Parts: sequence; C-alpha cells; structure tokens
Amino acid sequence: MPTTSHTLQVELASESADRSYPIVIGQDLLRDAGLFDELLTDRPVVLVSNDTISPLYAAQICSALGEARQVTQVVLPDGEVHKNLESIDLILSAALADKHERRTVFLALGGGVVGDLTGFAAACFLRGVDFIQLPTTLLAQVDSSVGGKTGVNHSAGKNLIGAFHQPLAVLIDLQTLRTLPAREYAAGIAEIIKYGCICDAGFFDWLTSVSDDLVARRDLVLAEAIKRSCAIKARVVAADEREAGVRAHLNFGHTFGHAIEKVQGYGEWLHGEAVACGMVIAAKISVNRGYILPEVLDRLTTFLERFNLPVSPPPDMDADAFLAAMAGDKKVAKGKIRYILLGSLGDAIIVDDISHHEIGDALTSLVKIG
Repeated sequence: MPTTSHTLQVELASESADRSYPIVIGQDLLRDAGLFDELLTDRPVVLVSNDTISPLYAAQICSALGEARQVTQVVLPDGEVHKNLESIDLILSAALADKHERRTVFLALGGGVVGDLTGFAAACFLRGVDFIQLPTTLLAQVDSSVGGKTGVNHSAGKNLIGAFHQPLAVLIDLQTLRTLPAREYAAGIAEIIKYGCICDAGFFDWLTSVSDDLVARRDLVLAEAIKRSCAIKARVVAADEREAGVRAHLNFGHTFGHAIEKVQGYGEWLHGEAVACGMVIAAKISVNRGYILPEVLDRLTTFLERFNLPVSPPPDMDADAFLAAMAGDKKVAKGKIRYILLGSLGDAIIVDDISHHEIGDALTSLVKIG
C-alpha cells in the first residue's frame, strides 16, 4: 500500500465469504501502479468514465494499470440526465464486444453518476463481477462511492432501478478535488454536514468551526472531514447494508431533495444542492414539531450559505408539488412516505405522519427566509 492520509475498512457480515473492503484516502492514488497491482493482480479491466473526467485522469490510470493488462475504456456523456439504462447498455456492450469474463474488474472513474452506473453494470454483467470506485467528486467520495448502492434514474423517480453491489475497494485521490468546480465541491460539502446532523453532533460542531478552512479547501481539514464522513458511512452500512433500519437515516434531506431534482429536471440542481435544501426543509419541520431548537436550523442554514448552497425551495414548488413527486420515491412503505427528521442534533428519526399542512408551513417560512 502507498503512504496515505487514512485507510478505513468497511466490515460487512457474510455467512460465506469476507466481504469487507478498504477505503483508501490519499494523494496521487490514481497514479499508483503498486496499489492497482495489489488490488487487481493480472485481472482485466473495464474503465468507465465520462467525457469530462476521462481526459483528466484516464491516461494516468492506464499507465498505472500497465500495458500488459487488457483494458477496455468506456467514455459516457457527462451529466445526471445520462444516468439511465441507455448508458448501462453502452457499458455492457463494450465489455461483451471485448470478450470480458468474470475475472474482469470494472473501474468507476468519476462522480456519483459514473459510480452508480458502473456499479450497476458490474452487478448485471455475467450476473455480477467486481468493481472499484475511483470517485473524483467530493460528494461521491463521502457518500455514493461507499455502501454499494448502484442504479439509474427513471422518469417516475430517482434511482428506482438498481442493485446493492458492494465495491472491491474505494480509492479516494485528494488530488482530484483541486480541479473540482466550486459548485460541485459545495454539493459534496452538503453531504458531509449531513453526517453531523444525523449521528454526530460533535462532528457538526467541528465542521461549523472550520468552515473557512473548508471553503479554502485546506488539505488537512478536508482529509479529516472526508475520513470522518466515510467512517460514519462505513459504520452505518456495516450495521444495515440493505437499508432495513438505521441506514435510512442517511436519507436526511434526500426525500425532499429527490422531489426537487425530479420536478426541476435532473441536472438542473446538482444532487448535493437539492439535498442541502431538503435538509433545511426537514430541519424546519423538526423545529416546528419541537424536536430541535431554532438555533440548530440557523447554524445549518448559515453553514450551507457559506458555500452558496440553496436553503430555500424552488418558488414553483408548493406542498402539492412536493407530495406528488415524493409519492414515487423508493422510500415509500405501505403507501406512506417515510421522512427523516432530527429528533435532536446528531440523532435522526424516521416518521411517516407529516401532513400537507406541515410541509406547506415549512415551505412558506423558508421562502420568506430566502
């Protein structure tokens, strides 16, 4: 293994095999031939990326993989709008055309869209092959690359088609964050603060205290934030791999956020932007119910605004629009929408009894704040 800032292990229960995998956080991992050799030995590779990320990093990865290894490159169009079954077909068709076998390992080089697509394609190819996450966005590094959720969007809703398929490893190269646009960086920050909200009040306090360092992308603070986020995600996934219980807490802000993405059009709001607004809506309802103090909402809103993240809902979305969009969410159970609220700072709860009136009140007050 190379010298890294941090190495974590995701421990998963299994009756038949060791299904744990490492999360490696460090500098220049995408260039590290020894690391790839250790993880892959001589296995062939399908390298999946998009037309934004591939020109930046694909050449150095191919160099690290070595000339002797069979490598098939698949370059997809960039954007959430392409997170669909057509892209899955492009990946699978390329792998089949080059006669890849079950020894093949798929590599996901990109953000959350590429990671979800590649993971789902790997789950489908020859009934399942290994894959490695190489996340290049902050949001993917702290959230979607860890935990094995893969899939694509459908016109009826986000991520409605997919599979749980855990990666062989997650390699987080901090160098990729240097070229990340400010808007995408901020979207990742939204997922980081989520962890403090739902299960670690101390982490929330620390994040708000180092917001200037995070805005400046200072390496040591950013590496610590990524490590602590991944550690929380790893613990939750280990306890509840398929979201039967506590893993649902990770959806704080997502139910409202997915509704925003669906109504506004996938890609109009970045996922992290929609989650930021969704967290504020959920926190406002938590305040209105007396679960948390208004100062918690104020601190969350102030933190998000430091990164120019949206804290007010789209003006064209009222309670009816949210409810209609959320009715098709994959988290609906027995016809009831499940929401994640804050029982207190650092303690998320699941409820299914939020009324139309409560949503309307929260939206109205937040539009006034915004």
